[in-house]
Amino acid sequence: MARTRNSRRDAIREIVRTGSVRTQRALVTELRARDFDCTQATVSRDVADMGLRKMPNGVYALPEDLHLKRMVADMVTEVVRTGNLVLIKAQPGLASGIAAAVDAADLPDILGSIAGDDTVLVIADGEEGGARVETALRELLVRGEDAA
Repeated sequence: MARTRNSRRDAIREIVRTGSVRTQRALVTELRARDFDCTQATVSRDVADMGLRKMPNGVYALPEDLHLKRMVADMVTEVVRTGNLVLIKAQPGLASGIAAAVDAADLPDILGSIAGDDTVLVIADGEEGGARVETALRELLVRGEDAA
């Protein structure tokens, strides 16, 4: 049973990250389309246990993604990539917190990260994964600059 719950919650993470889910009913529909037999009550418990948040636009978001967005927008100064390696430059003393946020987000293309004082090295699963990670981080960085 735990395997079913864990795989369902993994599917919820993927659905929330790739879609614009606004209701639990829509989440149940998406899960059923992926062959999960679940009820709205089950999904309601999952939403609560996973700490999903409703954004002002009405779309669900994962708390770990929101934390990463805030960290990147507020603390990152530059993102560069070569192959599957993505380098994140940050304000002095903040790299370990950013690396922890990257790891906690558990993004699909990221194998892990290493932090120094003002630099985080993110290791992605292949060059294409590195490109996706770079793009995602740059988008978060640009959104943070737009908000300022």
